[in-house]
Amino acid sequence: SKGWHLHGCLFSLQVLAYNRHTYATVSQRLIITVIPAPGGDPPYQGEFLVGNRNVEELLPVVAREMFLQASAGVWERGDLQVINITSALDRGGRVPLPIEGRKEGVYVKVGSHSPFSPCLASAVSPQSRFRCSLGQQPLASCYDTFAPHFSIRWCNLTLLQVWPSPTTPGPVWGSGVLEDDGGFQPPTEVAPQDLLPGFLVTLLVPLAVAVLLCLLLGHLMCCRREGV
Repeated sequence: SKGWHLHGCLFSLQVLAYNRHTYATVSQRLIITVIPAPGGDPPYQGEFLVGNRNVEELLPVVAREMFLQASAGVWERGDLQVINITSALDRGGRVPLPIEGRKEGVYVKVGSHSPFSPCLASAVSPQSRFRCSLGQQPLASCYDTFAPHFSIRWCNLTLLQVWPSPTTPGPVWGSGVLEDDGGFQPPTEVAPQDLLPGFLVTLLVPLAVAVLLCLLLGHLMCCRREGV
């Protein structure tokens, strides 16, 4: 599952899937209509790494609702929505070993129109990043409402504050008919130029070189012969 972000368009998507155990493949073409989110894109976005899930396990609506409820507990807000779901393999993660039911890992991006909670802000603070570099858990003052269904890698938490970019006004189109302002006036006037010197140089210089070569060749062939 790749991350993409489109608005107000209709496109066709062909999905190719395979069975992990039998390696059987199946394809299906989906027609997807993307419409703008109500109220615009959420400016506050947080991306969580779920270590005990595969990407297909978080695609169903029920699983996403459970994740949003768990996110609301640490975000302390209720207007959350899932923005993107990406497999950890697409971010450079390694394929897990087929033992102990290990999962690939999933990045889930959640957005809100409300600011981040103090718990999330402390989890990405420099002190928390330093603890993560030592192999310790980051600072988090809130209760982990994701457990036991979702195992969050808190050291991989990313918080983004995205503001809509200002749109520049486009060109103003006229009626397509020129206004009657008299005759056309060129922007600049070009002074007349004398092209005769350039013409003579271009013509006479190669001619003079050719005459000299002919004289030199004639002198070598006629006047430098043995016995003359």
